[in-house]
Amino acid sequence: MAEVIGVKKEGVIYDLQSAQDLGIQGDPITFGEEPEALEILRHSCAHLLAQAIKQLYPDAQFFVGPVVDEGFYYDFKTQAKISEEDLAVIEAKMKEIAKNKHAIIKSNLTRKQALERFKDDTLKHAVMSKIEGDCLSVYAQGGFEDLCRGPHLPHTGFLEHFKLTKLAGAYLGGDEKAEMLQRIYGIAFAKKESLKAYLTQLEEAKKRDHRKLGQELGLFCFNEDLGAGLPIWLPNGMRLRNA
Repeated sequence: MAEVIGVKKEGVIYDLQSAQDLGIQGDPITFGEEPEALEILRHSCAHLLAQAIKQLYPDAQFFVGPVVDEGFYYDFKTQAKISEEDLAVIEAKMKEIAKNKHAIIKSNLTRKQALERFKDDTLKHAVMSKIEGDCLSVYAQGGFEDLCRGPHLPHTGFLEHFKLTKLAGAYLGGDEKAEMLQRIYGIAFAKKESLKAYLTQLEEAKKRDHRKLGQELGLFCFNEDLGAGLPIWLPNGMRLRNA
């Protein structure tokens, strides 16, 4: 029988800790492939990603790590320049951490306590500036903690079938005038078969990616020194673009 990992009431998903703290009784959410369960799973996997990054790059600071349609991501900054090749190393560290089955524990802080705890973390201050009220929640697992409202799994042992999918840049808070952060995307499922099917679909899509086809057809190229994601139009590409 699948384990209960949360509850849903009036359209809102709560993890077990939040439901208990708030005295909420709702429809149980069991570990599996249902959307509500995947939201809890992927949110927890985002924190697993951040924990792995922190272990590999101790100077890392974190902004936000939400669940999105394509899985989850985390925005962060570190002095290290992370490349696509580093994703495999980070993913391996995530798997190592997950096997320890660290309990994921929620605690609440006042705004004053949170500001003091994260006093040297500028990104945490940016996060707190967007949160209303005086009560802020923190989730901790195996020595790593981050501001978050949840929901999360009871422990990291549930996290087995995940994959880091891409690396990108992202402006702090989406403001192009703010500093540029690094962003890593990932996907997670409850079942190995679901992850395998998703990755197969992803590979098929890559074959038809305009960035791949554009370079193969000699329309444009990229140069990381000029800027990630900035296309440099070649003669054939400019002719096509002008037409």
